[in-house]
Amino acid sequence: MQMRRARRKFDDEPENHERWLISYADFITLLFAFFVVMYALSLVNVGRYRVFSDAIGDAFGLRRGAPPVVMEAPQSIQLPNPQIKKRAEALRRERSQMTRLAQDLLSTLAPLVKEGKVRVTQNSRGVSVEINASVLFDPGEARLTAESNQALRAVAVLLKDDPHAVQVEGHTDDQPIRNSTFPSNWELSAVRASAVVRLFIDAGVAAERLTAVGHGANLPVAPNTTPDGRARNRRVAVTILSALPDTVTELPTGAPQ
Repeated sequence: MQMRRARRKFDDEPENHERWLISYADFITLLFAFFVVMYALSLVNVGRYRVFSDAIGDAFGLRRGAPPVVMEAPQSIQLPNPQIKKRAEALRRERSQMTRLAQDLLSTLAPLVKEGKVRVTQNSRGVSVEINASVLFDPGEARLTAESNQALRAVAVLLKDDPHAVQVEGHTDDQPIRNSTFPSNWELSAVRASAVVRLFIDAGVAAERLTAVGHGANLPVAPNTTPDGRARNRRVAVTILSALPDTVTELPTGAPQ
C-alpha cells in the first residue's frame, strides 16, 4: 500500500519545461570555446614558430640556426665610370704609340743594333735608345763624328713630330779624365749629352722637349774591371718619356756590346 502511494506521488510530479536551458548552455559554452581557439590561432607565437622551423630544418638536413636563403633580384649591369673608361683608352693609345715608336727606331737603327752598338728598350719610362760612345765620339772628346750625324739625324726625323719629351743622358766609365777641356767625367758626360741635344734641335726637334743630363760614371751597365765593360759604360741614352709613366711593360729589343 505504501509503495503504491510513493509511485503515485512520483507520477504526479509536474513536467519540467526548462530542460532546454541545459542544451543551450552547452551550445554557448562550445561556441565560446570555438571563438577562443580561433583567436588563439590568429596570434603568431614567434618562439614556437622558430622551434617548428628548426625542427623542419633538422628533418631536411639543414644546419640549425642557419640564416634563411634569400633570393636576390638580379642587379642591373653597371656601366664603367666615364673617367676610368677615358683613362683606360688613353693608356691603350699610349702603349700603342710607344710600341710603334720603338719598332720604328729599331728599323732605322737596324745596322747598329745588329752590330751590338745600339740598344732599343721599351720600359716604364718610355722608349730608350742607348748608343755606344764609340759610335758618336772619339775617345775623350765630345764632338760628334761624321758617322754619328747620320744615325742621330735619322732618329731626329722620328722624334720631330712626336709630342713626347726627350731626355738625353751621357755616361762614362770610371777612368778619371783631367784636361783643360774636361776636369772630370761629369763635364765630359754632360757635354756629350748636350752635343746630341744640339744636333736634335738643328734637325728640327723642339728645344722645349729636350733635356740634357750628365751622369758621369754613376750608372754603369757593366763592371768597369774589364775593357769590354768600360766600353759598354761609355754611352749616350736617348729616352722618349712616356706621357703616362709606369704603363709600359719592359721589352728589351737590342743590346749594345
